[in-house]
Amino acid sequence: MTLTDYFKTVVQVFKEIAPAVTSGAIIVALLSCVLFGVQMYFSLTQGLFSVGAAVFQSVHLHRLFMFPFYHRSSAQLLLNITALLFLSSSLEKGVGTVRFLFLFLLMSTTTGLCFSFLDLLQDDSSRSHAEGLLPVVLASVALTAMHTKMTKGFLCGVSFPTMALPWVLLIITTAVIPHSVLLCNVTSILIGWMYGKGWFSHVDMSEARAGIVEKMMPFRWLRRISGVMFVPASTEERRKTLLPQINPTPGSYPVQAYAPLSNINTAPMTYEGWANSASALAGPPPPLIFMDSGWYPSKTNWQMTNLIFKLLFVDSLPHFSMFKCYR
Repeated sequence: MTLTDYFKTVVQVFKEIAPAVTSGAIIVALLSCVLFGVQMYFSLTQGLFSVGAAVFQSVHLHRLFMFPFYHRSSAQLLLNITALLFLSSSLEKGVGTVRFLFLFLLMSTTTGLCFSFLDLLQDDSSRSHAEGLLPVVLASVALTAMHTKMTKGFLCGVSFPTMALPWVLLIITTAVIPHSVLLCNVTSILIGWMYGKGWFSHVDMSEARAGIVEKMMPFRWLRRISGVMFVPASTEERRKTLLPQINPTPGSYPVQAYAPLSNINTAPMTYEGWANSASALAGPPPPLIFMDSGWYPSKTNWQMTNLIFKLLFVDSLPHFSMFKCYR
């Protein structure tokens, strides 16, 4: 295998594993990269936009809006963007791009406010500063887990309750991503849980209002970008975007042809002088039945069960995310 073939194989595997890139996640990632570039170019003070007790002590309320996009190092930035793309895409696909950005801003400010208050109550030696996309990502996972109909989740082949998914990811991400603050991450999961319970429904954006906003700039421009998925706010349009209907041309679906019975030798087959009753030609061909994926020959009960299971679950897995049931 040449180097070019190896590179193509790696790219193909990455495309199959990586989730679809959505507009909301791209906007958040680009804002984080721009702010990191400004920080490196002007050599800004470390922790300038971090949240903590300084929010109340110095009345720096702008940190509540800036801390998700602020990162101290390039490793923290790359890992936070990776977590955003892999863990927050299901929430955006469930509510739409406009509502996702609104929820992102709402959960980030609420998390920063609660963490800053808790940090103010601690001693000076125990205080810490939090920043990055990770708290909002964990809040998004907690919010999605509250609305999914799945009771079991799988991670690296291990099954566990779906409600435990945010806490499992909390342990992994806090240990892997640098400059992660455990108290802030725990607070963000609780904030996402409260949003999922509907405690902040009076400040949430309705689907009708989001449908009006997405027709304005710059969201109209985002719709035209190829290679990036813009998720509409309307449930019907969102279903068409995420699950596009395939209309095959007539004759393209699989069919099975049979030869006329007159051309088949219907004489009984024998084996060592004994009649072989298990011949495939002893009976008429099985009729065809129509399913969503095409025409299939009818089978016995257990064969039919395996076929239905394959069509409903195995063949449809690439088109559904784990938390697609959010409304």
